[in-house]
Amino acid sequence: MSKNISIIGVGKLGLCFGLNLERSGFNITGVDINEDYVNLLNNNTFNSNEPGVNKLLSNSKNIRFTTSVKEALENDIIFVVVETPSTSEWKYDHTQIEAVADSLIKLGKQDRPKELIISSTTFPGYCDTLQEKLLDYNYNVSFNPEFICQGTILQDQLYSDFVIIGEYNTNSGDIIESIYNKLCKCYPKYVRVTRTEGELAKLAINCFLTTKISFANMVGDIATRLDCNPNKVLEAVGADSRIGTKYLKPGFGFGGPCFPRDNRALAKCGDEVGIDAVVSKATDIMNEKHLQYQIEEVIKNNPDKSIPVEIEYVTYNKNSTLLTESQQLKYALELQRLGYIIVVKDERQEVVNQLMDTFYGN
Repeated sequence: MSKNISIIGVGKLGLCFGLNLERSGFNITGVDINEDYVNLLNNNTFNSNEPGVNKLLSNSKNIRFTTSVKEALENDIIFVVVETPSTSEWKYDHTQIEAVADSLIKLGKQDRPKELIISSTTFPGYCDTLQEKLLDYNYNVSFNPEFICQGTILQDQLYSDFVIIGEYNTNSGDIIESIYNKLCKCYPKYVRVTRTEGELAKLAINCFLTTKISFANMVGDIATRLDCNPNKVLEAVGADSRIGTKYLKPGFGFGGPCFPRDNRALAKCGDEVGIDAVVSKATDIMNEKHLQYQIEEVIKNNPDKSIPVEIEYVTYNKNSTLLTESQQLKYALELQRLGYIIVVKDERQEVVNQLMDTFYGN
């Protein structure tokens, strides 16, 4: 297997992946369309808020960055880690992947096979369509999603419980597995499937987790109304080994850049094949109802609006600086609208700047 790997798309996720691969012994070529960003990366002057990135970048010796897709093709293994934002129809916008594919086509048929590995989240069936588009240009398209959380990306990549490989063929799967064997500092379970099976599994995994979160919050809300301790009730539920305790604690609902959209995308996928994915839809509904129940509890227990309501953080999780679909932020904004004084204890400057803009428009 070659030690030379290209990564097209070196935003937060792609950059972390490249740096982890580099310190695992690979030579990395990172590609991004933003020339100013590429210059910052090459000059080691880029400042990331993701823990550990700045140190790895400053110590890196075998990673370089370019705006040229042609330079990426000097290597036979190419990961694509670009954004696939949600559409209004609950699907994914594959525009950035399509732009990569168009660039590859313009460079003509390759004289030897290139492993093109899509790590971006895609709608089930998309990677098969991409393979058809690139069929005459000597690209083997595989699908290899990542499961990470903002704030712990580097560690999540190194200590994966499992790796999904939606392989083009057995050889492609072997190549991807060998990469992770060098990358991971644990012994992940490899699940080798077709591309579409991998795409569906990515959505299903995240949907199962959101279902568990919503279920825990539903039980917690019922427990609260019965004057029971929600934590004790859910501890009892999680003691059953068939269920387990992970993601089974009462708290704020799910949010962030992945869980909500993947949950809705699974529901959309079901609709397209004639299956009403009622669990996915109910999970989304319960997430919003739980938020309303939380607000009702504040109104009931804290009628004096002159007493500040303290919130530890309003990002979608404690380690992140993202406010994307944060239930904590929705909670804070609604209470502010109702006349409560909100005190956010998170003092991270990037979060403070976002909050100033959100609350005051400054």
